Amino acid sequence: MQEALTYDDVLLVPQYSDIRSRSEIDLKTYNFKLPIISSPMDSVTESEMAIAMDKAGGLGIIHRYNNIEEQAYEVSKTKKQSEKVAAAVGISGDYLERSSELIKNGCNVLCLDVAHGHHILMKEALLTLRKNCGNLITIIAGNVATPQGYMDLSNWGADIIRANIGGGSICTTRVQTGHGFPGLQTIFDCRHIKESFNLKAGIIADGGIRNSGDIVKALAAGADFVMIGSLLAGTDETPGAVMINPETQMKYKIYRGMASKEAQKDWKGSYSSHEGVSSTVPYKGSVRDVLGDLERGIRSGLSYSGVRTIKELQEKAIWIKQTNASQIEGSPHILKR
Repeated sequence: MQEALTYDDVLLVPQYSDIRSRSEIDLKTYNFKLPIISSPMDSVTESEMAIAMDKAGGLGIIHRYNNIEEQAYEVSKTKKQSEKVAAAVGISGDYLERSSELIKNGCNVLCLDVAHGHHILMKEALLTLRKNCGNLITIIAGNVATPQGYMDLSNWGADIIRANIGGGSICTTRVQTGHGFPGLQTIFDCRHIKESFNLKAGIIADGGIRNSGDIVKALAAGADFVMIGSLLAGTDETPGAVMINPETQMKYKIYRGMASKEAQKDWKGSYSSHEGVSSTVPYKGSVRDVLGDLERGIRSGLSYSGVRTIKELQEKAIWIKQTNASQIEGSPHILKR
């Protein structure tokens, strides 16, 4: 059997650095100043989050769990303040009508958003959209967990591909189906096939990102972006009201997987398989502060490898596998006493 690595299985080795200030570090990827994308979930990204992500230099993808008119309205609101506007669609049903309406309202990045993207319906949707739109829009597609999945979506017309299945904080795909692949290994493998065959599609590390250290590892492994949900959940810019626990008086917001029973019932009135859960997260205030902390952590991570760009990080990163004892040693273990 193949050995597959998670974020906790490895560390990056510190290297000599001549970086005098972290302001020397450039996190630009494609045309974005910050390699972070907010997830197209109904408890994470609508127009308010998309605008905030744009201001921070990243990208927000407006979710598709509403009717066409509602999503198009969120896109039009975002377009008034942002040059890059991204929105999600499915790969069957109304996806062509929805895509057309979103583009009319200013969307220039379409995300074909399904749990298992290495699929005949994905192939048909990608080929159709690319034929209809040419190169006027950027197409993000996924999710995939294998090098073959990455290669096929790239050949079918995707510009950027979401990589990882079953690794999210509220995803139960691996529990429900027995299928998946460790998220960091997915990035290693997709990068290998990308370089081996000179493929052009970018890679998004999607799922399982818990902190800025995981982001640095994902970028070093070959990702061009990371996609996050739980790290942004609970902020002012996420959809939904701030609630108060009557017993603790602590503020919180709802955060749920789009394959959870609750999300499916709200969206389409019923559910089939359920591969996610609904939960709550503490209220976090402005997403600007969250993104600022993540950016500082990423810059610090690159400085430890002595590099100034993501490309240099991918070229010069030195990896080691760590034991369970090493992982414990590297955590703030005073909190466990």
